[in-house]
Amino acid sequence: MPLWRITRPGGRYGVPRSETRDPIGLAVAGLGLLARSEVVDRLGVRRPLERLVHRTTRDGFAAVARVGAAGRGFTRRGRHGVAGERVPDVAPSGVLDLTPTEDQQQLLDVVRELAAEVVRPAAEAADEACATPAHVLDAANELGLPLLGVPESLGGIVEERSAVTGVLVAEALAHGDLGIALATMASGSVATAIGLWGDEAQQQTYLPAFTGDTPPVAALALAEPTILYDALHPATTARRDGGELVLSGTKSLVVRGCEAELLLVGAVLEGRPVLVLVEGDAPGLAVRADPSMGARAASLSRVVLDEVRLPAANLLGADDGSTYRECVRLSRLAWCALAVGVGQAVLDHVTPYVKERQAFGEPIAHRQAVAFMVADLAIELQAMRLLTWKAAAQVASGKDAARAVALARQACAEHGMRIGLDGVQLLGGHGFTKEHPVERWYRDLRAVAVADGAVLV
Repeated sequence: MPLWRITRPGGRYGVPRSETRDPIGLAVAGLGLLARSEVVDRLGVRRPLERLVHRTTRDGFAAVARVGAAGRGFTRRGRHGVAGERVPDVAPSGVLDLTPTEDQQQLLDVVRELAAEVVRPAAEAADEACATPAHVLDAANELGLPLLGVPESLGGIVEERSAVTGVLVAEALAHGDLGIALATMASGSVATAIGLWGDEAQQQTYLPAFTGDTPPVAALALAEPTILYDALHPATTARRDGGELVLSGTKSLVVRGCEAELLLVGAVLEGRPVLVLVEGDAPGLAVRADPSMGARAASLSRVVLDEVRLPAANLLGADDGSTYRECVRLSRLAWCALAVGVGQAVLDHVTPYVKERQAFGEPIAHRQAVAFMVADLAIELQAMRLLTWKAAAQVASGKDAARAVALARQACAEHGMRIGLDGVQLLGGHGFTKEHPVERWYRDLRAVAVADGAVLV
């Protein structure tokens, strides 16, 4: 088959007539044609050529993905080392009240409407495409979701610590789809981190971009593709070299990493874990798509840092490990809220199903084995929700929430997977097919026990 037949628009081997191949597409098509040639076998170079095709597609697509990610320039402002603006903690009332405030309820109603009318209809296609549609991201930005953790004095929308609000929003979004929830929350998570721990220079350099009409794509990069990974002891390293930090390591589960203009990376500096701000155009930074079993709509990516040099001023928060540990806790709390939202979606789907599905002349809900399974699902879900809300309330009031977050994470990791599994079981053979969304929810809930980073509240 001649090369011109493959590269021309239209036809069996071409692209649609309305489109044309870019340089990477032409190169891959040519290498693919060469790989199918018998001459390659006669010369004994098939294996080296296959490795070349693999590297070309991997590195080429990674390079193309980075185009546009580094298009925004962040103008440095403010004074480094001077404390930034901080939102105050919620004043303790002495009473545990889980009723949302009037402002929280208004926001929650709008987010629930977004999840039901925009997120849920787009979920299946987003899962297949491993990307969240642009109109969904635009709708989330219009609601101001990237600003939930930014102080009002810096252009944000919060007057006090918003961990409870963040948990309620995450739960509502995940009821629509967990992957899309991650994609819509990722940029706001970085803005929240800068609002919580950034100094004056960092806040004035980066936060104005988040308050504009087109907030930057940003992502939290904590997880790593290593065996027995421990979020509190990352393998990525940072070392001081004069007035610079040099980062080396690999990060995984980075939401929309191929588009990211700003990354918040976890690394070990002088034996202690720290957070470092890395702009998307930093030399030595390479990103490639890394889709997973679940949360596919989040466009998960793998980030490789190869001797990335950054100003020492990019260190976010304290260098004694305290800021990093708090970031991990807030991230785990966000994942708990996401698990609750997906679990509620499972319960809402299977309850009417078992009441309507007929077997032996009656609804299967009349069978005790089925009814007890649904009841257990509801009990476990409510326990997950109460533990998560309690941990969020302690964070919002400035209390030490380490124990509360650990309990919530353990419950959501264990019961979340069981809820996903039971949802599939209750639908029988239908649960194994894509006709019903429970198989996607099961895959998403598996991520809760293994994921760290990506988002925080």
